Amino acid sequence: QVQLEESGGGLVQAGGSLRLSCAASGRTFSGYDMGWFRQAPGKDREFVARRGGITVYAESVKGRFVLSKDNTRNTVYLHMNSLKPEDTAVYYCAARLLGTNSWAYWGQGTQVTVSS
Repeated sequence: QVQLEESGGGLVQAGGSLRLSCAASGRTFSGYDMGWFRQAPGKDREFVARRGGITVYAESVKGRFVLSKDNTRNTVYLHMNSLKPEDTAVYYCAARLLGTNSWAYWGQGTQVTVSS
């Protein structure tokens, strides 16, 4: 069992930066793919980035967002730069066992609001 807790959301002006954190407990990162998703009002949840053996980004955030991991702290980060109003959403951290397709573990989400 993996428990995930996000933090770091908030209100930022367009062009600004935020860093989201996701602290994992119950298991270490070893053997898990870690990911970030987001859900804007009235829209479906969408993929943002993931990291297992390699790091993959959605086209909409490529070049602006960076996913990093600190294995000593069991924490994954999402560094968000050059933020746009369309990045406004609730951001969720997720985990899945490597080699599986199902994101079985989710955090509670953290709100990111980008003002124009």
